[in-house]
Amino acid sequence: MNLSPLTQINLFEHKEILNQLTKLSKNDTLPNKILLSGEKGIGKSTLAYHLINFVLSENEEYPYDYENNKINPDNKSYKLILNKSNPNFYLIDVLEEKKNIDINQIRELITNLNKSSFNNKKRFVLIDNIELLNLNSINALLKILEEPNENINFILINNNKRVLPTLKSRCLNFKVFLTKDQSIRIFNQLLENDMNNIINNKLLDYYATPGKLFKLIKLSEKYDLDIVNFDLDTTLKTLIKNKIYKKDKSIIEIIYSFIELYFRNNISIKNISLLKSYHYFLGKINNTRIYNLDEETLFMEFEDKILNG
Repeated sequence: MNLSPLTQINLFEHKEILNQLTKLSKNDTLPNKILLSGEKGIGKSTLAYHLINFVLSENEEYPYDYENNKINPDNKSYKLILNKSNPNFYLIDVLEEKKNIDINQIRELITNLNKSSFNNKKRFVLIDNIELLNLNSINALLKILEEPNENINFILINNNKRVLPTLKSRCLNFKVFLTKDQSIRIFNQLLENDMNNIINNKLLDYYATPGKLFKLIKLSEKYDLDIVNFDLDTTLKTLIKNKIYKKDKSIIEIIYSFIELYFRNNISIKNISLLKSYHYFLGKINNTRIYNLDEETLFMEFEDKILNG
């Protein structure tokens, strides 16, 4: 199953935010710089694609289904975006072989925006994972954001990471979130199955997102992980001991979430040493993310001191 935000014609949650933004669009007051912030995997990019389709398909033969929050797969704008040929849409994301969004991608964007428009519709620039912009990329982007063309709208996606104040201050920020129940409901709708039949309930927490859960399932199939019967300790030991994070980088954030969940499940006022370890490893996780450090040292230390301690 493909859970790419681009292909999600149904919007199961975030309808309130979408309604706010579509009302602004109808009144011709839609901000031209929007920041959607929240946990990775909760549907921020899907929300952005639905807003974009609502605006671009407004006068098309098969416009956005506003009542059901659904993209009509027959509308022209959706098909063109799907085929990467929509002149009114430009996507920037980190390239598969890269760790950051580099300056050349922003330069290509500038070149594209300087070209004449093919029609009078608004043009949208969607920048996903903006926390992966390097300093040069941010500086180049800021110049565009300071004085954008009135017909160009920027939507930036941030996965709850630190964003430079100079970038954040130029945007209208919408905080996007899901409750645990909402995440489970979306997951069940997407897979048309009951999550309890697929994942051990002990692997779930309030920070589990549909995107992360789907990745976990795909990884369990790929590396033969018994996530139905494995508890949290066994899953962590298996992921770390077999160094699956080296085979697939997408597992790293899941391990981080599981480490935090492990401490929350086991910590108590009486266990002061575990409380200290909790703060210690949270600090190490934060530094590893910020400074792009090698996660293997962190995982091996956690296994040695906590799981085997």
